[in-house]
Amino acid sequence: MYFQVIGEISRVDTIAVSAGIRDLAQLRKRYGPGRWRKLKGVALVRLPNGRTRRAELHWYEAHGSARNE
Repeated sequence: MYFQVIGEISRVDTIAVSAGIRDLAQLRKRYGPGRWRKLKGVALVRLPNGRTRRAELHWYEAHGSARNE
């Protein structure tokens, strides 16, 4: 694992929805259909060397299911 998220992710914002996502075909192939969104947010993360930093995180999420990457 590259990092560990500590606490809540705040300032969550949508970057792209469905056709606006470059990796949409790969997401649908791997996880199935859904209303995919690319999101970003800020959280404290613990790095492998033990240091703690505030970082901007990006992830994909399908609305109405637990599928994400």
